[in-house]
This record gives sequence, C-alpha cells and structure tokens, in this order.
Amino acid sequence: MALEDEDLIKKWKKATLANTFIFYKVMRNHPEACRHLIEMLLKIKIQKMVIRSEETIDLQFSSKAIRLDVFVKDNKRMYDVEMQIRNTKDLPERSRYYQGLMDLDTLKKGETYKCLKDSHVIFICMRNIFKDNNKDLPVYTFQNVCLEDYELKLNDRTFKHFFIAPTCAKIIEDEELKAFFNFLISNHVNNKYTTELNDYVEKAKENMQWRSQFMTWERMENYRYNEGHEAGLRKGRRDKAVADAVLLVKKYKVSPQEACKDVRAPLKKVLEVLEKKN
Repeated sequence: MALEDEDLIKKWKKATLANTFIFYKVMRNHPEACRHLIEMLLKIKIQKMVIRSEETIDLQFSSKAIRLDVFVKDNKRMYDVEMQIRNTKDLPERSRYYQGLMDLDTLKKGETYKCLKDSHVIFICMRNIFKDNNKDLPVYTFQNVCLEDYELKLNDRTFKHFFIAPTCAKIIEDEELKAFFNFLISNHVNNKYTTELNDYVEKAKENMQWRSQFMTWERMENYRYNEGHEAGLRKGRRDKAVADAVLLVKKYKVSPQEACKDVRAPLKKVLEVLEKKN
C-alpha cells in the first residue's frame, strides 16, 4: 500500500462531521438530522421535505456542473447546505451560481416565475470569510436591497446565509445550535442531537464503499488545489517578468522586444501595459 493511501486512511479514520465528504454523506442519508439542522439554522419548521436524489446539477453540456452538498426542497422553499472548511475566496460568487441553478432545476416548463420557491443557500464555514472586512459576526444573512433606500427590498425571495462555526460556538444564544457548532469544532458530544450525529459519523466510517469514494474524492481535491496553486505561482512569475520588462523599457530605454527576451516576459502583455501607462 502506497504511503499516500495510508495517509488517506488515517484522514478517513480521524474525519468528523466538519469534513465536507462526511457531512455530505451523513446529511443525505439521514433526512431527519438534515431537517433538524436546517430548522435550527433558519429558525423555521419544515412540513414535508425532499432531498434531491441526484448528486449533481448538470443542465447543459456547455454549463458548469455542480454537486450541491445537500439540496433540499419543501412545499414553498428550497435549501442548499454546504460545509466549507477552507476560505476559497469565491463563496459569494458560488452562492450566486448555486442559487441560479437551483431555480433552473426546480422551475418546470410552462410555470410562471411566481412559481419559484424561496431559495436559501447556506454555507457553514469553519473560518471567518469576512475577516478581511474586519467583521466578526456569528451569522451573515444577505438578500437583495435597494442601494438608494436600504429599507426597500427586492423581494425576489433569495437568501444567502453564512454561519461562521468558531464564532457561533462562542457567542450564539441558541443553546442547541451552540452545541452543534461546538460539536463541529471539537467533536465533543453534549446533547441528544450531537450524539445522534456522532453515531452517524462513526457508522459512515464503517462503510468501505464510502471510504473508497472518500479516497478518490480527496485525491481529486488535492489535485485541484495543487493545480490552482501552481497556476497562481505561474501567474506571479509572469506578472513579475512583465513588471521587470516594463521597467527596462521605461527606465533604461530598452526596446520591448529586447526586454521581453531578457526577462522571458510575454511581449503582448508588456505592450498592453506600456500602452496603458502612456
């Protein structure tokens, strides 16, 4: 067995509900636990709930397919619940895209727009994605409002919710919800619901098929992360080369062609920058 597989098995054994894959499996396979979580988070009552059976939404060949962690519908509303471990810097855009695809997936041909359900995208974040804005709230809820009059709402019935787990665990007032977030962070069981969740997690880790899926999923996630990291490094090197070439041209009167050759910068990009600076 390769060392990589050994590491993945260790990660599988240590995985908690805060792991995206485990969260996905537990919530999809235990609808009542999922229902209770959504009811706690949004302070609502769900009368009849349906979890989408397919794992992905793929509407057109040319469109980006997505896998929603937990896509749930009731009579009047629909919900997507996502567990987010890292701050990928794109959650606002992702929430926008998810909401659009949820609408397309649920509005039947011939129905009017008034038939659209209330739409809630919920991110449970293990880190504060708004920290750069010097904000430290436990929950951030967004809906469309008029910029000229903040009291006027568009009433398109779309809501985006971001729950910051570490902050919720410390200062949120709802004791049951606080217990849930403490369980996410510390894996500490302290009430009936978290005991049930812990049992579901342990049973999930006994499933050998899911373990195999987890290992494949982790490899893909690592590959995408490394690929993105490499792309970022390449862009950084290219941007530095362009800046160096521009400096050679502006300060030392070297021709753009010569400067690009010296520092291995793309001529087209250097010419674009020079044109903007003139």
